[in-house]
This record gives sequence, structure tokens and C-alpha cells, in this order.
Amino acid sequence: MCELKYPKTGWKKKRKKHAASILHCKDGTCYLCMKLEQNYSKHLEIQEHHVYPGNPNRQISEENGFKVYLCRRHHTDGPEAVHNNKENMRLIKEDCQRVYEETHTREEFMKLIKRNYL
Repeated sequence: MCELKYPKTGWKKKRKKHAASILHCKDGTCYLCMKLEQNYSKHLEIQEHHVYPGNPNRQISEENGFKVYLCRRHHTDGPEAVHNNKENMRLIKEDCQRVYEETHTREEFMKLIKRNYL
């Protein structure tokens, strides 16, 4: 018999699925620093960027690993930041689709994201 006055039920909160990035591992490097500048140095602060933003694409990105890790300069600050630079945002989206299609079909990608970037 339980000694608690109000015993806890067996119900647990559902956890969201957080897949690892299919493009880049979280090792302190910035995806765009490596891609554009061949700079493989480690950064003190790395921010997670979901490649396909918005609702429901952000959740789809999280579940399928459509995310990269960026330094602050390439994520939010300055003219090269993906939130300020359409070319850099497009580059990441194209890379992500290319990597996904190595193990899946384009039709599967289109069902998820509803847009072709290649």
C-alpha cells in the first residue's frame, strides 16, 4: 500500500521527439562558418536553427532533424544572419533537402515540407 496521502497516478507527460540534426553535429562549430568560410573553430555560444520555420514546419524540422547549429553572427546578428539574409537561408534549405533525399524520396520530402528547394 502506498504511504502517500494523495498517490500519483500512472499518467506521464508525452515527450516530443527531438531528432539529431541530419546536417551537422552539435560540437561547437557553426554550419555557415564551415560552409562559407572554411572556418572550423569552436564557438562559445552556438544556437539551434530550425531549417524550415513556421507552423507546422518547425515541429516537422524538430522531429526529422532539419536543424543546424549556428554562431550568433550567422543566426540572428548582422547582414549574414539567416534571419536577415535570404541567400544563406536558401542555402541551408537546399542542403537539408539534398541530405534528406539521400535516404528518402522527393515525394516524401514534399509530403513533409510541401515545397521543393532544389
